[in-house]
Amino acid sequence: MLYFAPWKIVAIVIMAIVAVVFALPNAFDEEDLASLPGFLPKQQIVLGLDLQGGAHLLLQVERDSLVEDRLEAVRDDVRRTLRDERIGYTGLGTQGQAVQLRIRDLDRLEEAETLLNAIATPVDPLSFGGQAPDVDVEVDADGLTRLTLTDDGITQRLSQAVEQSIEVIRRRIDQLGTTEPTIQREGQDRVLVQVPGLDDPQRLKDLLQQTAALSFHLLSDEMSPEEAMRGRAPIGTDLLMSLDDPPIPYLVQSRALITGDQLADAQPGFDQQTQEPIVQFRFNTAGATAFGQATTENVGRPFAIVLDDEVISAPVIREPILGGSGQISGGFSAEGANDLAILLRAGALPADLTIVEERTVGPGLGADSIAAGQVAGIIGAIGVLVFMALSYGMFGLFANVALIINVSLILAALSILGATLTLPGIAGIVLTVGMAVDSNVLIFERIREEVRRGRKTIAAIDVGFKEALRTILDANITTLIAAVILFQLGSGPVRGFAVTLAIGIVSTVFTAYTLTRLLIALWVRSRRPTALPI
Repeated sequence: MLYFAPWKIVAIVIMAIVAVVFALPNAFDEEDLASLPGFLPKQQIVLGLDLQGGAHLLLQVERDSLVEDRLEAVRDDVRRTLRDERIGYTGLGTQGQAVQLRIRDLDRLEEAETLLNAIATPVDPLSFGGQAPDVDVEVDADGLTRLTLTDDGITQRLSQAVEQSIEVIRRRIDQLGTTEPTIQREGQDRVLVQVPGLDDPQRLKDLLQQTAALSFHLLSDEMSPEEAMRGRAPIGTDLLMSLDDPPIPYLVQSRALITGDQLADAQPGFDQQTQEPIVQFRFNTAGATAFGQATTENVGRPFAIVLDDEVISAPVIREPILGGSGQISGGFSAEGANDLAILLRAGALPADLTIVEERTVGPGLGADSIAAGQVAGIIGAIGVLVFMALSYGMFGLFANVALIINVSLILAALSILGATLTLPGIAGIVLTVGMAVDSNVLIFERIREEVRRGRKTIAAIDVGFKEALRTILDANITTLIAAVILFQLGSGPVRGFAVTLAIGIVSTVFTAYTLTRLLIALWVRSRRPTALPI
């Protein structure tokens, strides 16, 4: 047990040195770190929201918005389906959670019901019974027809909207340049967003609450926007307002020429002539083809660029746009153009998001937490180091060296992985220090016991390490299982605690058993002791 092959000694020493080198950047501030030689690692542990401050938002996906969008889609599908088959109807509209109409041609009721049933989307309900439609179609003998959204369908769409919102939110925040945001589902219809180190929470809120549904529409010439405001917009048109101050009304065709789903990229820039901020966009292959065809067919006509039911600009199509790219100008600021580009690149949210909880943690509170954690850690570490030195003499010093390397391994692993350190994470590191000392105590006490039984020095050390290994593994494996369960079932700070604890367990087994044993083996080989210094 005390023999180490030369390559093992070299490997252990290199691992210890690497751990110290990768942990050291956390002892410097950013200015001092920048002055270090370029070949040295400069990765630091990312501090969590409770340590460096930032923004905490709890967002709720609006169920009513999803229902309204689905009803509008069903209504449009009904209108198109019945018109294509030339089935007469009247009174098409929405009422509550249903689309209602009356079929005029009673001889074709059965045919109409079959066509309308095809509009429904299959749903996998949580209950048994297989797939079911998300729209329930009821047709009375007098032609009154109701297409009602089912609860299973709404629930599934809500769940899908939450998952899609998480991905869109993640893409938007990642492009802000922040580090290690926490974005996760909370309950059935909520999303938790925590962004450490963010100094502009209002910008984050504006970025997340905007749906960013981009579309291009032709302007309608059926009547002027002013006439539509005084009366009612014609069927197939929408009255939208611009972003100007005061806003300008536009009457646009409801059918979009092309939507933002087909955008391949969007970047902020500046107009070469006016030097005003703009957003340059580029469509994918299918979008470029559709955009080229639409602009070719409508040369000379004005069209509106619409974002979330507001007109950004309404230029005239001077010539066909065949390259699949263009630009949006609308009196943006440089930051506004950048944010719009982020929104377009990240994609549109599937539904409106409402902020139900908002907290801003200041960096001062985080600094206090760090200072308190440092004081607690330093006091605890000094107490442990002194206790081990007084209790076990030379072997206690070996254990202290292993303990320092252990903490270095944990900090190095967190730095390399880019893990977020929170207050519970600091608690995990402190707990690991205690566990590491406990492992050394088990080994040393077992060695003492073997000496009392009359074993020689080397034999006592050899048996002490061998017999204590089983107890160390049992204790640490059970703790590792608990850490894995915490990570799987927990969230946020609980996961941070589980990560640091799991890393600490692995490093503890390595340093307490392998590194301490190597130090003692080298000491025995050089001193050839006849008595143990414990």
